[in-house]
Amino acid sequence: MNRWQRAWRHLCSTGWQARRRFPAGQLARLERQIAESELAHRGQLRFVVESALDWRAVWRGMSARQRALQWFGELRVWDTEENTGVLVYLLLAERRIEIVADRGINRRVAAGEWAGICAEMQRAFAARDHVAGLELGLSRIHEALLKHAPRGEEPFVNELPNQVVVR
Repeated sequence: MNRWQRAWRHLCSTGWQARRRFPAGQLARLERQIAESELAHRGQLRFVVESALDWRAVWRGMSARQRALQWFGELRVWDTEENTGVLVYLLLAERRIEIVADRGINRRVAAGEWAGICAEMQRAFAARDHVAGLELGLSRIHEALLKHAPRGEEPFVNELPNQVVVR
């Protein structure tokens, strides 16, 4: 896809479309599932659904991965006691999914495992079942974190909001 086509795709993708695909009631259910998941492992999870990039960022060639890394910093996902933040980023205009994990988790979970989770989510999104795609991703991330970073006896502290960011 050339620069003009990519820019046009992002210009045509709106926040309204994202909110329509992810209704508030279903997001609230996902947020409860995130909270429940975090009780069982050391990970701190954040989800971001973004309809499109700013056209200037698209023109400069920003990738979905680069934008996910920006969100990782802006939401301070990196700022947890054990460096166990995990960001799931969905860019609707490009149908791209990125998972960014902090070093405390990346040491334990292989990049191929994250890629597999993204591929499963992508299949659900391709079937136009967007909320189910996020829930599937959460379920697979939960399984990976239970395996690689289970919660010990220490008390649970929720360090990051469970709110799904939709823009």
